[in-house]
Amino acid sequence: MQGYEVGTTLRYRLTLASGMLECLCFAGVVFGYASLVFVLKEDKYFSQLCVNIPDTNSTLTNTDCSRQDEQFSLVFTIAAFLNNFLNIVNGYLFDRFGTMVTRLLGISLYTTGTLLMAFSSATFSELVFPALSCIAVGGILLLLTNMQVGNLFAAHRSTIITLYNGAFDSSSAVFLIIKVLYEQGISLRSSFLVLSFCSIIHLIRTFLLMPRNHIPYPLPQSYTYGLNCGKANAYNVEQFEKMRDGGMTVSQDSNTPPAPEDGTAAQDTEKVASFRSCVLSWFFLWHTLWLSIMQLRHYLFIGTFNPMLNRLTNGDPNLVSQYTNAFAMTQLCGVLCAPWNGLIMDRHKGKPRAPGETEQEADLRSSYLSLFLTSLQYLLFSVCASIPVLPLQYLTFVLQVLNRSFLYGGNAAFISIAFPACHFGKLYGLVMSTSAVISLLQYPCFALVRGDPFFVDGALIILTLLAFIHPIYVFIHCRKLARHREDNTQ
Repeated sequence: MQGYEVGTTLRYRLTLASGMLECLCFAGVVFGYASLVFVLKEDKYFSQLCVNIPDTNSTLTNTDCSRQDEQFSLVFTIAAFLNNFLNIVNGYLFDRFGTMVTRLLGISLYTTGTLLMAFSSATFSELVFPALSCIAVGGILLLLTNMQVGNLFAAHRSTIITLYNGAFDSSSAVFLIIKVLYEQGISLRSSFLVLSFCSIIHLIRTFLLMPRNHIPYPLPQSYTYGLNCGKANAYNVEQFEKMRDGGMTVSQDSNTPPAPEDGTAAQDTEKVASFRSCVLSWFFLWHTLWLSIMQLRHYLFIGTFNPMLNRLTNGDPNLVSQYTNAFAMTQLCGVLCAPWNGLIMDRHKGKPRAPGETEQEADLRSSYLSLFLTSLQYLLFSVCASIPVLPLQYLTFVLQVLNRSFLYGGNAAFISIAFPACHFGKLYGLVMSTSAVISLLQYPCFALVRGDPFFVDGALIILTLLAFIHPIYVFIHCRKLARHREDNTQ
């Protein structure tokens, strides 16, 4: 029996480590788009959109590539939109069909995208549109199926979820590696063919180190999964998941959020909250607004990064390359920043709770500090990004990766804390899909930024204030619950 437990523990740790590598090296590469744009411009993608404008003061001509920049921005806008919007479908697929089906779909899309990029060229520049979109959607499916790995380590659940999201952010540095290899003479095609062949690793992990359905929470005793797990054990897990999804009661280990006094998330005290009641709760509304505002700013920053550098450096290609490399290098730090957010959210684990306080209430109490710090980081990032001073952009890069790591890790962790586990996939998908619709505003914003970015930057800084509503609401909610417990004990 002891040998069986050692084998199970080893499987858990291999799943954790391999999932970390998968997120770090593949899942979020699309967000390193700024580095890829540099390479695509060198390879003359969409170069037909550049026009020569005669200089009125000399016989020389200037090249206007603003339409080319718009096209590159549109590629990222569509990929980022689909990356988030399709999460409502992804969440349903994950909840309905389980891990294996979801991962096989994600691997297929990811491989298709890397192959399309490998066989694209300046002549077939339009292939970049479906290629980046497939890579984006395939990558988020890999992340979605990996976040449940936190359920294997209950005491560090939020830390692992945020760690995976940080690795997802850091994977954007893969495009920096492709850029550096390109400058050393290795073609774009060779790099993307290597990424395509790596899909074999994803398939092996899907069958050996991931469950067919879901990893339940709380975890049953002696839970195992993968190709070698026994039939009886697999049957017990399926029964457990059916009980969890169909009749999970509100208890000390439940993730069901206590109903706010205004009744917007009213729920039966005997049954798990319905999906509808979760969506109509104030928690869901403020959390969606919190994510959408910050995500819009991050997407606009990435989508306009190359034109912004061209403007601040007066078109110096060496400086543009230098700052592009610096930005991409800071993305590697995402995996180091994100776990701090998880540690903040898990800081109460192992400590005695207040009399009558459930584990879910303790998790909520820990979350509002994380939400507030994320909003504060976003404010500082927005202010620095709005100041047109080139050396200051180094600080902007640091704040951007720090805030982005906290944002996405905190998003997934909060949903897992505040709502029932059986709705995680659907709610995570709906939050990301709703924020994706709002992120479409980045394209008209890009058209405005081409002129004077001052007004767009100023409007986004003002919007920052709305992001503070969410942590304040969670804080007030927790205070009300604490007062209610005190009244009951008296």
